Amino acid sequence: MRADAQRNRARVLEAAETVLARDGLSASMREIAELAGVGVGTIYRQFPTKEVLYQAIVVDRMRRLAERADELATAADPGDAFFEYFTTIVEDSTVKKVLVDALVAAGIDAKAGAPDIKGSIEGLLVRAQEAGAVRGDVGMEELLALLSATCLAAQHNNWNADLRTRTLSVVFDGLRPAATPTTTTTDPSVHKASARNPQTAG
Repeated sequence: MRADAQRNRARVLEAAETVLARDGLSASMREIAELAGVGVGTIYRQFPTKEVLYQAIVVDRMRRLAERADELATAADPGDAFFEYFTTIVEDSTVKKVLVDALVAAGIDAKAGAPDIKGSIEGLLVRAQEAGAVRGDVGMEELLALLSATCLAAQHNNWNADLRTRTLSVVFDGLRPAATPTTTTTDPSVHKASARNPQTAG
């Protein structure tokens, strides 16, 4: 693909995401073309049908997710990287579901040609666990179940940004290791004296 054709494709995909987010599946190719700054014919040459365009958007979003995972794989703070990626997946799923549902209805495999990010997710999980940021008893089975449930809840209940942040905070608290209880003193004689004379305690 020529460089100009690649640029046009990128502009069309970006414009299509914007228009679809605003208008849903009723978005017209003409509006997408106007926002992308290309002719309608340019879109149809690369994307003969809306379904082909939708599939390209899904694959492009999955590609960006995979690239972000690669970037986070070397982040200085493995815990922050893991929780950021979890959040990114939930945010992405809300937008992507509309497109995936349309493709499924048309009998098209929405993720055909898209990268598989499960390995990337596992890599981020292992790093976070080794850093002590995530519980050691959380495996991929549990993590994927949590991700699926959280994404579905966000999609079906139309979470706004504030609710998503608050809900993910609860989920993340459950993924973190239990806090180690703190004591006010390490001198056992103090505790013994308090036990003999409760009035001196406190």
